[in-house]
Amino acid sequence: MKIKCLKAALYILALVMCIPILFVLTSSLMSASELRDTFHAVLEGGAEKFIIWRLLPQEPSLRSYVEIFLDTPSFFVAYWNTVKITVGILCLQLLVGAPIAWGFAQLSFPGKKVILAFYIILMILPFQIRMLSEYLLLQKLNLLDSLWAVILPSGFSTFPIFIMYNFFKGIPREILEAARVDGANEIQIFFRMGLSIGIIGMTSVVVIGFFEYWSILEQPMLFLNNKTLWPLSLNIPNMRFENIHIIFTSAVLAMIPSVAIFVLGQEYLEKGITGAVIKR
Repeated sequence: MKIKCLKAALYILALVMCIPILFVLTSSLMSASELRDTFHAVLEGGAEKFIIWRLLPQEPSLRSYVEIFLDTPSFFVAYWNTVKITVGILCLQLLVGAPIAWGFAQLSFPGKKVILAFYIILMILPFQIRMLSEYLLLQKLNLLDSLWAVILPSGFSTFPIFIMYNFFKGIPREILEAARVDGANEIQIFFRMGLSIGIIGMTSVVVIGFFEYWSILEQPMLFLNNKTLWPLSLNIPNMRFENIHIIFTSAVLAMIPSVAIFVLGQEYLEKGITGAVIKR
């Protein structure tokens, strides 16, 4: 009985949390005039005015989608910037993080525990503490106001290394020793065995990282002054309220990749998080 009540409460909570998403979806189907009537208090201001709550559109229309596809090129520029930033960061994290995680998990070298502890400390430091040093370094390298200013610092994040480290560490040493006896060197073992066995951990890194970097906000806000380089996370909040129908439509289109990644990678994400916790 208690379990059923708990499940019912969780379903209700999940439904309540989905209301803002449903509101955005239905608002994107409203006409510009209907949205202006709905959000008149926000557009005009005034403490005595209230927003008219309309969950469902009175006259559903796809006009805003047509307008954003045909007459809003700035949205697609921001969309492409978001894709480049997200893909660039994730590729760099796998390219750099996987060998480092393998080294921590399977190789022995002086100062290994100290360096690993230092990596963990860097992982828990928030961006607000690191931002000044990152800004000065990027300024010295003349990378400010370029997409590399966002990609490089996040691409060398230590959190993906921590996740992949736990998976690589769980590989039985007997298998690796057998490979060494057969004549395989460390590089061959890493590429032929480490990457194939640790694919769940790497997939988990990609899924978790996608959710974080698809909506990355603080780094572009600090490092990018050129508006043509802004990702969706900056482009959408800076749209004019007069184009409120475009704002809702842009939000819906921005959500589609995140929903797709969650649906396709949910199983790997669950296995990755569970495996990382158990292997510790």
